[in-house]
Amino acid sequence: MAIDRARKRVSLDSGDDKSYDALVLACGARNRLLAVPGADLDGVLYLRTLDESRTVKQRLQEANAIVVVGGGFIGLEIAASARSLGKSVTVLEAQPRLMPRVVAPLVSTFYAALHAGRGVTVACDAGVTGIAGDADGRARTVTLSSGASYPADLVIVGIGVVPNAELAHDAGLETGNGVVVDEFLQTSDPAIYAIGDCAEHPNPFCGGRARLESVQNAADQARTVAATIAGKRTRYHAVPWFWTDQFDIRLQMAGLSRGYDDAVTRGNPDAQKFSVYYFKESRLIAVDSINRPADHIVARRLLASHAPVTPQQAADESVNLKTLATSL
Repeated sequence: MAIDRARKRVSLDSGDDKSYDALVLACGARNRLLAVPGADLDGVLYLRTLDESRTVKQRLQEANAIVVVGGGFIGLEIAASARSLGKSVTVLEAQPRLMPRVVAPLVSTFYAALHAGRGVTVACDAGVTGIAGDADGRARTVTLSSGASYPADLVIVGIGVVPNAELAHDAGLETGNGVVVDEFLQTSDPAIYAIGDCAEHPNPFCGGRARLESVQNAADQARTVAATIAGKRTRYHAVPWFWTDQFDIRLQMAGLSRGYDDAVTRGNPDAQKFSVYYFKESRLIAVDSINRPADHIVARRLLASHAPVTPQQAADESVNLKTLATSL
């Protein structure tokens, strides 16, 4: 596939081509591959596409010892599912804590304890250096830089994704951490837009540029571009939100906590029902809610209205944040 910007035509691999007045790139992203010896063995799987999910589901039924490489959302969700099936599960995270890019240390500690309490072995600072197989070419052992090794019938890798920006790059569009767009989601060619996992956009909730991988982001960006193409020029400014279900615990996230300099807790972590409010220069920028869905809804309203919530108010359960959000 190729884009001819001068003629405003897209050439398809089939040999056909299509003309356009406006073109939307929704190219998504692909799995980041584990670059170690043995990563191509049978039994080393990834989870992103429908076909991959079907393969993982089938192979989980047959396996007993599961090693999950990556302690982010995907890795921990797989670990929880596999452990719920009664499998032996080990999670290997290269960073010092789980979900390090997206949550505060308190939340990482909570999830490490949650998984350990359900029988999952969690190892952080665990850099994978190789995967050894048997005579039939099937993965059997995962080795770390420390020299430690873990037996595995199945290795599932969840170490992030790479944006599919090659089509845009080859067409001469600006690319960076994805396809570079402005606040209207237009690329460096005003007739071409990019949305979803492949789009690097200005985001008012992080104070800079971001590329988000979520259903909310993709859907809201699609609506924004549709409005602009239809003649109602619209800036993208939706509050980002995410979620992850692990065992019987739901984490809901609103905003972007990158660069926070203060975090306070509301609720009781010991009861597995609490929220963490993130602040930057005393301004609320994100909220993580664990089994507190009402907090999540209020957080989205507070962030959308740029409410002047203080850390003291957020930590004090006698302060009705819902009333504050409604008044704004």
